[in-house]
Amino acid sequence: MVNFGRVPYRIPATSTVTDTAPWIRASPVARILFALYVVLTAYASLYPLEGWHNHGLSPLAYLDAPWPRYITSFDLGVNLLGYMPYGFLCVAALEPRVRGVAAVGIAAGSALVLSLALEAMQSYLPARVAVNLDVLCNLAGAALGAAIAAFVVPRWLREGPVARARSALFQPGVEIDVGLVLVGLWLFTQLNPATLLFAAGDLRDLVAATPGRARRPEFFAGVEAFTAAANLVGVGLLVSALTRPGQPVQILVGALIAVALAVKIAAFSVLMRAENVLAWVTPGAQYGLLLGVVAVLFAVTMPRTARLAVAAVLLMAATVLVNLAPPNPYLAATLKLWQQGHFLNFNGLTRLVSALWAFAALAYLIYLASRRRDAGAP
Repeated sequence: MVNFGRVPYRIPATSTVTDTAPWIRASPVARILFALYVVLTAYASLYPLEGWHNHGLSPLAYLDAPWPRYITSFDLGVNLLGYMPYGFLCVAALEPRVRGVAAVGIAAGSALVLSLALEAMQSYLPARVAVNLDVLCNLAGAALGAAIAAFVVPRWLREGPVARARSALFQPGVEIDVGLVLVGLWLFTQLNPATLLFAAGDLRDLVAATPGRARRPEFFAGVEAFTAAANLVGVGLLVSALTRPGQPVQILVGALIAVALAVKIAAFSVLMRAENVLAWVTPGAQYGLLLGVVAVLFAVTMPRTARLAVAAVLLMAATVLVNLAPPNPYLAATLKLWQQGHFLNFNGLTRLVSALWAFAALAYLIYLASRRRDAGAP
């Protein structure tokens, strides 16, 4: 019989409450990620958020409607897998106040309420169809994710490799956890093939964009090279500001770059044809990647205050440039091969996160700099 009870943990006789407090406190990262996941789930479920209308029926009419005639395994899998992180993060956010069966029950119950509400809201969107089977899949996914978290989360938050790596590599504090979440969201933005390499802050999909005049190919290569290099250096400097003194910052930044490139390759391999998996490796991307890697390895050796300032300036300059530059015809030609299909909502989500990420990162860098100044550090 499965036991979701507390994980035994014996406190040594010589330990004090102060010594054991770091092992049992709540995880700010888990709570931040859970809140973000709820918001992003709602956005993805209601995307593209246009054409709202009242059809004259109850928003809960879908509950007793017949199951859809055409059901694909892809749709079932997406609804199941989409709510597994919800259940997992919910249990992680409740740790250590609520654990075991109670945490699993809260995660499953809240997922059911959220799914029912979002499906009801979909009834008012012409591009979406409210389906009762989706609610069942969402509930099953959340329950499965919560059950997994009930076993692994207590160990991870107490003495697991995640907790040890977080404590050893990065500075303590909730504000540092927020920065780590921002870095994770930057990796998430690389899943959208419609953006330039490492670029973020493009608001032209959210507001009416005006087409610019024709430019030579070298102009677009230069824009992409600068935006890729500037964002890469900015993110690398952000990571260096979160790292504990004495840690191998250059290795951490190199690992982050490798993960970002792996995410980009994985996105193109899934969303586009196999022969176009490296379509993002344009001349501008190559120059920007090379310049950014060389620059960031030297930039992380600067004083912390200078790193924060340079990161903010580079991210701001790249954001302004990516919004002022005319559409890249090479990117448009590449995206003709992109059939969004089932990934329409997911790509809308990654586009939104990419558009807002640069501004959130700028605000965070300003906050870190102000905290540094208030503390009287050089």
